[in-house]
Amino acid sequence: MDKFFEAVKILRPNTQMIWETPIETEENFNKVEWVTGANSDNEAITTTTNPHSEITWTKVKAEMDKL
Repeated sequence: MDKFFEAVKILRPNTQMIWETPIETEENFNKVEWVTGANSDNEAITTTTNPHSEITWTKVKAEMDKL
């Protein structure tokens, strides 16, 4: 998980996301919950549709392989 988090930080610093399983495949990458905001109770609003065009599985995997 550390490589995944570090790779995302390289591609887009300060990106907020939630994940529960190790991100080692595109299938798991597609399950990441991307934080898009907060509701009135300050709880995260998330989506599994990646809103960041600069973060793709191909780019994340390339960065993970460098680490």
